[in-house]
Amino acid sequence: MHSLSQGGDFWAKAARLRRLAPIMASICLIGTGNSVLTTSVSLRLSQPDVDTQSVQLLLTGFPVGFLAGCLAAPFLVNRFGHRAVFLSVGFLAMVASFGYMATADAVAWFCLRVLNGFAMATLFVVCESWINLYADHRNRGAYFSLYMLMTSLAVFFGQLLIEVAGPHSSHLFLIGVLTTSLGFLYCGLTGHWPALPSRMDGAQQGAAAGFQRFGLWRIAVLAPVTIFAVFQSGMTNMNLYALTPFYGAKVELSAATTVGLLTAFSIGGLVAQAPIGWLSDRLDRRFLLLVQGALTAAFCACIIMLGRQFVPLLYLLFFAYGATALTIYPVGIAFANSQLDSRHMVAASGGLLLLYSIGNILTPGIAAALMERFAPQMLFLMLGSGAALVAVAACLNLRRRMVPAAAPITRECLVPGANE
Repeated sequence: MHSLSQGGDFWAKAARLRRLAPIMASICLIGTGNSVLTTSVSLRLSQPDVDTQSVQLLLTGFPVGFLAGCLAAPFLVNRFGHRAVFLSVGFLAMVASFGYMATADAVAWFCLRVLNGFAMATLFVVCESWINLYADHRNRGAYFSLYMLMTSLAVFFGQLLIEVAGPHSSHLFLIGVLTTSLGFLYCGLTGHWPALPSRMDGAQQGAAAGFQRFGLWRIAVLAPVTIFAVFQSGMTNMNLYALTPFYGAKVELSAATTVGLLTAFSIGGLVAQAPIGWLSDRLDRRFLLLVQGALTAAFCACIIMLGRQFVPLLYLLFFAYGATALTIYPVGIAFANSQLDSRHMVAASGGLLLLYSIGNILTPGIAAALMERFAPQMLFLMLGSGAALVAVAACLNLRRRMVPAAAPITRECLVPGANE
């Protein structure tokens, strides 16, 4: 009987992964296109003929759209369903990608970055809330690590495509368009998508009516370390990919070296996702966040001290930095969701991504101003300080008693052939 039980668990896990595969593959492809576009825009803005006002305008476009997507996505998902929303915003991302080849106007590019940000935020809300429908406290870390593995692969593939084509290639925007379109088409043509439960009991309907009332302050009460972890992740991802080309130019690194450092950072996050996900399901996630925050701050300090000397060592530091910094987000999200009831998870995903987008919006302008006024190393001083705050918050959060993990709302979403 025990072996039969284990066999049933294996096939249940396989069924969940099979039904999650389409959305994971699609977000990886669309994210690859977005990574190519983001780095291409940054490389274009790092040219000396681009004025400072255009740089500041375009740096804020994506996070503004991301913020709008975080606000709108929970309503859209509850009104139209996961699949319809994913297809719609995937198409929006594809259409917006074509605009970069049609014009070089700064205002038009700002609008395109807003559309890209809106689409990516909505896609992330859809993916995270889907994962939470399937996950419980025993595998939530592993599922979120798989999700982050896909986003890390997207960034890695994006940087790899840029290296293959060349950082100054005239075909970079076309590459971004093609990969985004491929992700959307795969998303539209594949079958066996996961589906939400078709029915809710009275208690669940009452919870759905109060869906929008689940705010960030309630997450802060249940899992305060997650607030710092998510904000730090938003700050790191936007600043590192948007401002490293400027950092490289100011410390006299070549464009190829700068792209290589971003690639090393992405590979570090990619390699670390699986082991960190495994650990997060077996250790206290607060302790893991404490270690991650402390190590991330230490690697930032090493990058500051190294400067542009010993470039091979700089590659290793960026690799290690990516392995710690890019794994903070899934651990923080998994810890927060382990404290929530399943009916609040879509709202929580939207709220946490809203916080992530606030980190995107507030910090690039501050970082750019600090780099301009003082030194380019101020970028990593700010990022390291954010990571140190995660470690401090995790240390304080460890003194609190854990809330028992909430049970999943249902397993009806695994019924073959179900649809929203």
